[in-house]
Amino acid sequence: MAGVMSVFRKELADHFSGRRFVILFALICVAGLSATWVAGQSIRADVSGDRESGFVFLKLFTASSGVLPPFVSFIGFLGPLIGLALGFDAINSEHARGTLSRVLSQPIYRDSVINGKFLAGIATIGLMLLSIGLLLGGMGLRMIGVPPTLEEVLRLASFLVLSMVYVAFWMSLSVLFSVVFRQTATSALAGMAVWIFATFFIPMLAGIAADSLVRVNQDSPADVLLLHENVNQMLSRLSPATLYQEATLTVLTPQIRTLGPILLEQTRGMLPNPLSWSQSLLIAWPHVVGLLALTLICFAISYVRFMRQEIRAT
Repeated sequence: MAGVMSVFRKELADHFSGRRFVILFALICVAGLSATWVAGQSIRADVSGDRESGFVFLKLFTASSGVLPPFVSFIGFLGPLIGLALGFDAINSEHARGTLSRVLSQPIYRDSVINGKFLAGIATIGLMLLSIGLLLGGMGLRMIGVPPTLEEVLRLASFLVLSMVYVAFWMSLSVLFSVVFRQTATSALAGMAVWIFATFFIPMLAGIAADSLVRVNQDSPADVLLLHENVNQMLSRLSPATLYQEATLTVLTPQIRTLGPILLEQTRGMLPNPLSWSQSLLIAWPHVVGLLALTLICFAISYVRFMRQEIRAT
């Protein structure tokens, strides 16, 4: 454990003192402040009506006037870049500089190196998202003048934890590429390729596959159309970006009662009341488990590969 903490403190100091962290933090701050400012301006005029319906504070993170996307969209798009930037050179840069053999010559076990680097990346992501969330929340509170309720605080905390898991997946994937590839440029390009494919191509391919598996036309019955949408949604959920978008949409929008398409007959008897925080979390829980599973799988593979690697002194 002492070796893990030594690597953890060293990597954490490198992250916070590096220019890479400053650039990423500034990028997220500018995007978040701009989106929150636009959202605050759009809901300020309607704050009296929103006060009656509740959940005004959540709209700072989900509302958009059309000029800029909401803050959650920025996290969904820029979050993978943060994770990839924090881990693409975690191991192979140590190989290139010849410092890995020197570190392992000290009383530090090999697993302490990769565990410490991974934990330092998780801590960096968590502190970054927490600080940005508090900053945006303070600015939004000053703009609209409506304090968050306990329900909204719980939902925002769940959103930050979910975002941390999402970014941690991309970091664990980039750490895996840094173990597999010895060149940092190759690992960075591999991570970017997976991000582009998962974010842009999987939803398009899911629609094409759904059209091939379940053919529909204007005269198709309702059950066939429902099957087509279910297949499309199921295939789209192979992308971590889709899992994150649906989970955050459920957590930050209490009015959402289901994520899948339903028939008009199935809506009969449903009350229009918003769901509680625990009920929304139950809907999003399968998505959270999926992201956690992907994160742990990537880290487990990188852990096994790193433990079996041959490390030579240069």
